[in-house]
Amino acid sequence: MINVLIADDHQLFIDGLKAMLQGVQGIRVIGEANNGKEAVSFCSQNEVDLVIMDVNMPEMDGVEATKELCKRDSRLKVLGLSMHLDRNYISDMLKSGANGYLLKNTGKGDLLKAIKTLNQGDSYVSDEVNKLLLNSFFKNTSKYQVDEKLSERETQVLDCIANGLTTLEIGEKLFISKNTVETHRKNLLYKLKAKNTAELVNNAYKKGLIH
Repeated sequence: MINVLIADDHQLFIDGLKAMLQGVQGIRVIGEANNGKEAVSFCSQNEVDLVIMDVNMPEMDGVEATKELCKRDSRLKVLGLSMHLDRNYISDMLKSGANGYLLKNTGKGDLLKAIKTLNQGDSYVSDEVNKLLLNSFFKNTSKYQVDEKLSERETQVLDCIANGLTTLEIGEKLFISKNTVETHRKNLLYKLKAKNTAELVNNAYKKGLIH
């Protein structure tokens, strides 16, 4: 029996996954968590074989939670789950120790295949994720490559950062959550090869991304 914990900050999504896995032979959902801290705490008190881990969560995100879980128990399997087909998210999750990565629009067949594959000790990523990683690999054969393009939303967040807006102010202006703003900020730091906000803005000016 594979004991599964579902960690996601959207209860409706948790309920959907539980319904999808209910009655499946060999799989049992034994718990749920609404953030990374709850996931780590639950796993420390229960015998969990596999965690279905959302990437973006409050308190502690999926990346940090995965690092902590893998540090505590190398036997535990983690399946990263996100609505974002983004190389940064995928790379961060896999580097943190996740054994697989799926998109939230995946079907029941892929989910069951991923769970069983991870339980057997292998890794699993969906076809879309695999294609993205392969394309990224071939595009990144040189570390001096042209920087990745910013999405429209990332450009909007960058403009706000350059104008001195706080995370809360950016969220209110763009009608997005604080966690989403932080995710975009993290992606911007990665794409513009910056260590902090000051360097981010400076690099953006140099590249003509803001004026």
